[in-house]
Amino acid sequence: MIVIGEKISVMAKKVREALMNRDAKPIQELAVAQANAGAHYIDVSIGPAEDDGPQLMDWAVKIVHEVVQKPICLDTTNVKAMEAGIKAHNNAWGLPIINSTSNEPERFPMMELAGKYGTKVVALTLGKGGLPADAEDRCVIASEIMARGMEFGVPMENILLDPLILQIATMQNQALQSARAIRMFKDLNDPPMQTVVGLSNISNGAPKLVRHIINRNYMTMLLMEGLTHAIIDPLDKDMMDTVKTAEMIMGKTMYAHSYLEM
Repeated sequence: MIVIGEKISVMAKKVREALMNRDAKPIQELAVAQANAGAHYIDVSIGPAEDDGPQLMDWAVKIVHEVVQKPICLDTTNVKAMEAGIKAHNNAWGLPIINSTSNEPERFPMMELAGKYGTKVVALTLGKGGLPADAEDRCVIASEIMARGMEFGVPMENILLDPLILQIATMQNQALQSARAIRMFKDLNDPPMQTVVGLSNISNGAPKLVRHIINRNYMTMLLMEGLTHAIIDPLDKDMMDTVKTAEMIMGKTMYAHSYLEM
C-alpha cells in the first residue's frame, strides 16, 4: 500500500505558524521524519490560502523537496495555488497527487489541472446532491467522475477514488459502506481502479483513548477490500506495523521473522 504522510497540515498549530512565518525548519523536519518512517508521498496541506495561496504552495513544495526526494500530495481548495504547486513540483521523484476533485461543479477545475499537467488526482465520491447513502451511490458518482476524467484527458490509472470516510461516532453505518465501495470500485475498470482514504476521518469525534484502535482495525478491513493508498500518520509505528502485518498475511509480502523491519 502507498502511504501518504499527513503531518504537514495547516490544521496543526505548529505547521500553520510555520506556513504563516515562512519558517522552513519545522516543515522540513516533519517531511524528513515521515520519509524515514516509510511514507511514499508527503502531503502538503495549506487549506484555502485565500491571500497568498500560489506563493505559499510554491514555497512549501520547494522547501520539502530541498530535504526529501519523494513526490508530494498537494492539498488545497485554491485552484491557483494548486497549479503553482504542480509547477514547483520536481517530477523526477514521481508524479504529484492533487487533493482533490469530486462530482461537485466547483471542483471540476482540479480534474482539468490533472489532465493539463498529467498529475494524479484524488476523486472524492461526493456529489452536489449531498452525501452518498451507500456503496452503490458511491459507485455511481465514481463512474461519473471517471467519465469526466476521460473528457479532460486523465488516464484511469491517475485517478484515485476516495470512498468518503465519515465519522463512525455519528454515522456508524457508513463505515461498512465505504469499505464495500473500495471492493466495488475495482470492478469499474480493467485494470482495477486505485483507491485512497483519509483514514483518521473514521475516528473523528471519538475519545482519544479509542481513536488509534478504531483507525488500525479499520485500516486492516480496508486493506482486505483492496485499498491501494492511505493518508495516514507514518510516525505512528503501531499503524505502520498494522499495515505491514496485514499485507504480509494477505500474501503481498513474504513472511520473515524480521518482516516489521522491512
